[in-house]
Amino acid sequence: MKAQFEKEQSASGEFQRQEDAFRHWISSDGSTDYPAVADRYHLYISLACPWASRTLIARKLLGLEQIISLTVVDPVRDERGWAFRDPNSGSNRGAGSLRGVGSTEPEAREPFAPTDPINGFHFLAEAYEVSDPKFDGRVTVPVLWDKQTRRIVNNCEDDICRMFNDAFRALAQNKEMDLFPKDIAAEQEKLSAFIYDKINNGVYKAGFTTRQHVYERACNQLFHALDQLEEQLARSRYLFGTRIVETDWRLFCTLIRFDVVYYIHFKCSLRRILDYPNLQGYLIDLYQHDGVAETVDFDHIKRHYYMTHEKINPSRIVPVGPILDLAREHGRARLGAE
Repeated sequence: MKAQFEKEQSASGEFQRQEDAFRHWISSDGSTDYPAVADRYHLYISLACPWASRTLIARKLLGLEQIISLTVVDPVRDERGWAFRDPNSGSNRGAGSLRGVGSTEPEAREPFAPTDPINGFHFLAEAYEVSDPKFDGRVTVPVLWDKQTRRIVNNCEDDICRMFNDAFRALAQNKEMDLFPKDIAAEQEKLSAFIYDKINNGVYKAGFTTRQHVYERACNQLFHALDQLEEQLARSRYLFGTRIVETDWRLFCTLIRFDVVYYIHFKCSLRRILDYPNLQGYLIDLYQHDGVAETVDFDHIKRHYYMTHEKINPSRIVPVGPILDLAREHGRARLGAE
């Protein structure tokens, strides 16, 4: 298998994530070429990917399932990139046994297909090639596709979550849900940037480095950030008091993968999230939020990381654990009591 992140590693061994290639905007006021209308756009995601999972959560919470269609790619990626494969063949046989002994997490609610039902693609790379024949970067998820013009509108999870929240608000079932409240806009943007740099991307900077000192620096920055949030969450149920915003979900998507993957696979092993009382309670609280458990699939998560990153895990053996209890009482409601 070819190394898939070689272009994103500097000469000093640091992981430098590529920029998103498609940043077109959907609007509700006709100010762009892409109007917010029902059944025009299609979301391609992987249940394994934290960036893509955040858009899936936004789609779920806002109630946009009937407005924006969805396809889930196979979790095991090779040199050809994300693929659409038959769930009953190849790398997917017997996958259910990898969820972990004693786990209480539900199976995936979103099926994936042997070919893309929208375009008949076999690989997501085909969507990139159709949209930009000169594209030569790494094919990533999420992808928001325009079924009318047959091209990618946007492949930036930050943009997609914002468009779901703002441009599609009139079409959303849950119009009262606001993932980007205007009264905390500046503060939220600052904290989101911190979480992205030190935690969301921080685990990758530790996991994909090729130098010991770079790894140690990345790990120290990651756990210093987690320590700060552990302290903050001792006083506040969520990152911004009693309301849940998009920043919470960007943190959640890393926390839910941490003990399962990043602690072992990316060597982020100073502490588990389980060792942080407030972060662990916060994680369970968010996991138990209506509809969120349906977006989490530990089988997809574990098979993707352990089987795809062959340079990090040459044996491609997938751990059977850890045992997780995300159904237990979290005790966080006391922090929201008036």
